[in-house]
Amino acid sequence: MQADIPVFDFRQGTAPLLISIPHMGTDIPAQLAARMTPEARLLADTDWHLGRLYDFAAAMGASVIQAGVSRYVVDLNRPPSDESLYPGQTTTSLCPTETFRGEPVYLAGEAPDADEIAARVETYWRPYHDTMRAELERLREAHGTVLLWDAHSIASHLPRLFDGKLPDFNLGTNGGASCSPVIQSALAATAERAAGDAFTWVVNGRFKGGFITRHYGEPSRGIHAVQLEMCQSAYMDETLPFGYRQDLAVHAAPVVRQLIDAALVAATGELQRM
Repeated sequence: MQADIPVFDFRQGTAPLLISIPHMGTDIPAQLAARMTPEARLLADTDWHLGRLYDFAAAMGASVIQAGVSRYVVDLNRPPSDESLYPGQTTTSLCPTETFRGEPVYLAGEAPDADEIAARVETYWRPYHDTMRAELERLREAHGTVLLWDAHSIASHLPRLFDGKLPDFNLGTNGGASCSPVIQSALAATAERAAGDAFTWVVNGRFKGGFITRHYGEPSRGIHAVQLEMCQSAYMDETLPFGYRQDLAVHAAPVVRQLIDAALVAATGELQRM
């Protein structure tokens, strides 16, 4: 299988920082879209507008990789073997057959079989991850340390996945395993200060980090990985047509940048202590 849509966009930077946005893509091959339900074609589970929210990344000198392909084609933040990252909890799979709300992604009889899933992994999933790995190693060699920031967003209320309203900022470090304790402490302190009364936050709550955070975070090698899952209500409309809300984003984006800045400073300090 050859990719007939853009798999991802990659911009190389100079700072010891790689920002990954694996669920921002909206492209679906036409022949695949024809097999999907009307509900799936709305792409409601997209991490909408994160490229715009993170437009400060260039000024930071960050490398940025962001998906072009929709998560309904293949989920770039799931393991290729498709085992659950949250055993016992409801999640979606490597090639989702249900939306976050439990609606079918495919028309009857049109879900992908094992061979098609394997082909999608090779065509869309693997190039994204090969590029991430190469860039992480390049930055680690150049700087001695690197921060991988995995950027996500999600609707603030999804009863099928979690109870009540999600905190606005959900920081995940795989229970502290994907980055140094100093970085996690810096993130918590910064969230407490920067979020203030305007936003709620949690570290390692419902979302502790997906495959990207867990797989690439190697603090002992100087690769520190953090996932931020934001409530979309903090920067956009959560209903059709999923519009960007500059009046909200102007308050949320500075908090995101402060969190990244704090993690970078802490990562640099960790290098000096090694």
